[in-house]
Formats: sequence, structure tokens, C-alpha cells
Amino acid sequence: MNLDKLDRDLLRALQANGRLSNAELAQRIGLSPSACFRRLQRLEEQGVIAGYVADLDGEAIGKPTTVFIEVTLTSQVSTALDAFERAVAACDDVLECHLMSGDFDYLLRVAVADMRDYERVHRQRIAAFPHVARIRTAFAMRAVVPRRGFAL
Repeated sequence: MNLDKLDRDLLRALQANGRLSNAELAQRIGLSPSACFRRLQRLEEQGVIAGYVADLDGEAIGKPTTVFIEVTLTSQVSTALDAFERAVAACDDVLECHLMSGDFDYLLRVAVADMRDYERVHRQRIAAFPHVARIRTAFAMRAVVPRRGFAL
């Protein structure tokens, strides 16, 4: 999809503050509220805007520790991948799951309260997923660039 300058300005403003009213958004990008609303609807309908969420602070909700988990499966056949992906999708502890190229099959991002909470996630969830052969874990010390939006 080709995004013009107004589309990019609108998306930048929403990425910075998703709670802007249509009137505030229109004023920031230099459009009338009705033109801004139509543009916003088009971006939503075309899937450029996938949704709206609240960006929670992990520390404030008792999950201050970010964990990255490399998972290698026993097999890369379609049925094994599908079974693993279904299990991950059903696990509320997993914030993100990416199918990877390279030395491991999946990279998971999980937020936990502490080491005991991670042990629970590891033993009861990740290790119990189908076709798991190996799990490697790295704990993030801090987010250096916690960027959520895309450069436009």
C-alpha cells in the first residue's frame, strides 16, 4: 500500500498517542475532522491499522522481567509446527512468538514476576508444548530501545 504524507503523519500521531480524539488528530495533521475520519477508516479497512491497545508497564502490573526463549522442535514437519503454534497461541504467558530462521525454530517473549514465576512458565507451559526438543532462555536486563511503533 502506498502511504502519502498525511497517512504517515496520521499514523505517527496515533503511534505516539493512540487516545487522540478524531478532532485532535485532524488538527495535528492539518485535515478537517471528517476527512481525517475517512482516512482513518480507510487505513483500518485496509489493515494498515491492525487494532488499538493499551501499552501496559510490566513493572506496574507485577511482571517486570522480560524473558526471551529460543525453542527448537523435534521436527519441522507441518503438523509439528502447527501443533506447537496452536499451543503457544493458547498460552497467555507468551506475549510474542516468532518463527525464526537459523539455529532455533521459534523465539518467544514472555514477561514474568520473578525467577519462580519463570520456572512455572518453563516447567508447566513451554516444556509441555508439543514437539519441544530444546529450550534456551535469556533474561533481559533492561530495554535499551523499547520502541513500539514503526518508522514511517
